[in-house]
Amino acid sequence: MAATALTPTTKPKAQGRTEGIQLLAAIVAVMWIVEVINTIDSNALDDDGIWARSVAHLWGILTAPFIHASFAHLIGNTIPFVFMGFFIALRGAARLALVTAVVIVLGGLGTWLIAPSGSKTIGASGVVFGYATYLLARGVFNRSILELLIGVIVGVVWGGALISSLAPQPHISWQGHLCGGIAGVIAAWALARRPVAREPAVPALPG
Repeated sequence: MAATALTPTTKPKAQGRTEGIQLLAAIVAVMWIVEVINTIDSNALDDDGIWARSVAHLWGILTAPFIHASFAHLIGNTIPFVFMGFFIALRGAARLALVTAVVIVLGGLGTWLIAPSGSKTIGASGVVFGYATYLLARGVFNRSILELLIGVIVGVVWGGALISSLAPQPHISWQGHLCGGIAGVIAAWALARRPVAREPAVPALPG
């Protein structure tokens, strides 16, 4: 039976994909562990979300994506989070970590700034929107046919649900969705491959 040997180039790529998927699984596991604790504690952790323009709760930008109002809320976010996060994780753990960090910080800060006064935002839906717009935009910035195709798949599968979630609805933070989406585009732009400038050829002088 013939065996396919891994070249030095494919080994790091395979390892990077594995590490990316492991990080994705770890993030999801943290969300579920937090929800178990939150449920046992009568949803006391809900107060650790994003409080609009409250400087005292500014740190909630970092904790809000890991907190959910119920298991139904968590399940509704976990499915698209894993679906879209998987495509990002294929680029490695570092890429997944960077995209997630940019979306959490910038998307959360935007939500903190524009959400209604006195409102509290929790849940990973803003990150889901950030993942979606990152996948939709990165192919444009990278000029990659494969990445554009992945963006099309994301748009076909989740586009309708994502767009409808931007409409104002009771108890749903469209501000978090919008700001997460904007942050995803920023992440795609910031992490895009830049063309390497070639040095002009030096003409040979006659001897």
